Amino acid sequence: MVMEYNPGIQLLRPRVDFDNQGYWDGIKQHKLIFQKCKYCGLLIHRPRPMCPRCNSMDMEWVPSMGKGTVYSWVNFVYANAAYPGIKVPYLVVVVEMLDGVRIVSNMYDVPPDEIYVGMPVEVVFDDIADDLTLPKFKRREV
Repeated sequence: MVMEYNPGIQLLRPRVDFDNQGYWDGIKQHKLIFQKCKYCGLLIHRPRPMCPRCNSMDMEWVPSMGKGTVYSWVNFVYANAAYPGIKVPYLVVVVEMLDGVRIVSNMYDVPPDEIYVGMPVEVVFDDIADDLTLPKFKRREV
């Protein structure tokens, strides 16, 4: 199952700011990168101005392995409960990355009846518009 979008309904776009600019620049280049605290080494996602462990504001961007497992998921099947710009059904997942952070995204090319908690996945990049690329996840062979 690949997500399909409803024509005529504006796509949601991420709010890009100083703190997450590096993340979205990486996504545009089909690279998954995360923030890392230069002081204590904590890998951080969702990007933010300050390390939640040591309060340092000295961050850097580091590449991700791009692999993880499904931590949780939901299958949107009712149009009233879903975003109207996306055709139902579609899967939203929380992926626990091997890097140690969790990321909320969508599954790519996996039928809803085949997804399960612990499923090995890897990142893929979906160019859904000329100026918008999103990280999504597909099944990974182990």
